[in-house]
Amino acid sequence: MRSISFWRAADPLILASKSTIRITLLRQAGLPVIPISADIDERTMSAHFENSSDLGTEIAKHLAREKALAVSKLHPDHYVIGADQTLALGNQLLHKPGTRDEAHEQLQNLSSKTHILTSAATLVRNGETICSASDQARLAMRALTDAEIRHYLEAAGDDALASVGSYQLEGLGIHLFERIEGDYFTILGLPLLFLLQELRAKGLVAL
Repeated sequence: MRSISFWRAADPLILASKSTIRITLLRQAGLPVIPISADIDERTMSAHFENSSDLGTEIAKHLAREKALAVSKLHPDHYVIGADQTLALGNQLLHKPGTRDEAHEQLQNLSSKTHILTSAATLVRNGETICSASDQARLAMRALTDAEIRHYLEAAGDDALASVGSYQLEGLGIHLFERIEGDYFTILGLPLLFLLQELRAKGLVAL
């Protein structure tokens, strides 16, 4: 299949992450992406927003920008996208589980409840913010028994430990839900439609 690019800048776009799904989404949208991980302390940065009234959104936006800025310093003149996603259950923010037991506990807490995913992205160049976008989705998890959680975690394996909330909606995690409200790309971790709209407004994409 012939590779088609809609990116107008001379240099390839840098994604300040090695997230497989974000790389795939951007490349499928015709954007030539080079993935480079950002070296930042996300937990420490997140702690500054503990008293925010919209914790998930503020942290997602801040971390997306900080990731982009960190990589931008090392790659001047390149456009760099930073992206982040948070999961909020009421006033509680969840993180990636470190063990199978932590994943089991997360799913027990999410069972029968609705949580909010916030995805944010920021484009920077030479330390300057060019544009940013964010979006939210609401996901209602069905009632899960301990046996169902164990069965899911056994089937999902290490994939359950790779994502906040212990699930990947594009995989086996879809079995855990009864209702989903929101943009599919936002749920996967990138507010792609909103980001492309901003890039078009800046004349950086050709379509």
